[in-house]
Amino acid sequence: MLRNSLVLPASIIRLPWLPMLLVLTIGSFGALTLFSIAGGSMTPWALRHLMRLLILLGLALCISMLRPQMFRDLTYPAYAALIVALVAVQIFGSVRNGARSWFDLGVFEFQPSEPMKPVLVLALAGFYASVPTKYMRTFSAIWPAALIILLPVGLILLQPDLGTALLLMFSSLTIMFIAGLPIRLFVLGGIAAGAAIPILYKYALLPHQRDRVAIFLNPEQDPLGAGYHIVQSKIAIGSGGLFGKGFLHGSQSQLHFLPEPETDFILAAMVEEWGFVGVLFLMTCYFILFRWGMNVARASKDRFSKLAAIGLIMTIFFYFAINMLMNVGLAPVVGIPLPLFSHGGSSMLTVMLCIGMLMSIDRENRGYGRKL
Repeated sequence: MLRNSLVLPASIIRLPWLPMLLVLTIGSFGALTLFSIAGGSMTPWALRHLMRLLILLGLALCISMLRPQMFRDLTYPAYAALIVALVAVQIFGSVRNGARSWFDLGVFEFQPSEPMKPVLVLALAGFYASVPTKYMRTFSAIWPAALIILLPVGLILLQPDLGTALLLMFSSLTIMFIAGLPIRLFVLGGIAAGAAIPILYKYALLPHQRDRVAIFLNPEQDPLGAGYHIVQSKIAIGSGGLFGKGFLHGSQSQLHFLPEPETDFILAAMVEEWGFVGVLFLMTCYFILFRWGMNVARASKDRFSKLAAIGLIMTIFFYFAINMLMNVGLAPVVGIPLPLFSHGGSSMLTVMLCIGMLMSIDRENRGYGRKL
C-alpha cells in the first residue's frame, strides 16, 4: 500500500528532467554570479534573472506539450511577421549600443531579431524536409534557402547587429550542410568569403566594427580605449587561476574594471571568482545539454524534426561558443551573451524557445506526443 502511494504520476515521470535540471543549474549559477557582481545584492540583476528563468522555463514546458507538426505549420506565418517587424524596427525602433534593434513597448522591450533565430531554423528545416533527395544537388535546393536566409540577415545588418547576423548565418549553414548539400558548395563558398573579406572590411563594415576587428587582432595597441574590454577580460580570467579568488572577491568586477560584467563578459567575472574549476563545471553542464540536443536529433523519426533539432541545439551552441571565444580574445566583441547565464530577457527567451521545441521533439520521439 505504501509502495503504491509513493509511485509518481506518469505526467511527472515523463517530464524532460535532464534538460530542466541543466537549465536550472546553468541559470542559477548565472544568478549567483550576478549577485556577486552587484556586490552581494539581488538587485539589479540576480532577482530579475531568476524570475525570467522560472517564467521562461514554464513557457518552454508549455511549448514542449505541442506537436512538432504545429511548429512546421506556424513557421512561415511567423517568419513573415518577423520580417515585417524587422522592417518596422528600422523606422520605429529605439537605439541601444549604436543599433536600432528594439521596440520600446513601455512595459517591456522587444527585439525581433531574437525570435527570428529559432524561426529561421524551422523555416529552413521545413524547406529541406520538402525537397526530394534527388534534387538536393540542384540549384533549386539552394536559391530558395538563400533567399530565406539573406532577407533577415540583410535587415539585421542594417540595424547594424553583426553578432546576430553571424549567428543566423552559422545556424543556417549547419542545417544546409546536414540537409545534404554538396560539400563543394561550402568549400567554394568559403573561398569566396575569404576573398571578399578585405572588400567587406573596407566598404561594408562601419568604423566601430572595423575597430573591433583591428582590436581583436591586437588588443594591446589601445588597452585603455577600443581594446579595454578584451584586455580586462583576459586579466580577470588569468587571475582566477585554478580555484579562483573566491565568491564576492573578484577584484576586476567588484572594482568595476571589467566592462559589461552582467552580459557580454559575465564569463570573465565568474572565472575570476571560481577559477578553472568553475568554468570546467559550467562547460560540462553545457556539453551535457548539447549532447542531449544531438541525441534528440539522432532519435527523430522524420526529416523536419531531425533538421529542426540540429538547428535549434546549434543555435544555443553558437551563442555559447562565440561568447566563450570573445571573452578570451579569440573572437571580436560582437555582443553575444552567454546563454541562460548572462543577464538579458531577449536572449533567454530565444534559448528557452529552442529548448521548448527540442523537448517537444523529444516527447514525440519517446511516443508521448499529444494532439494539441
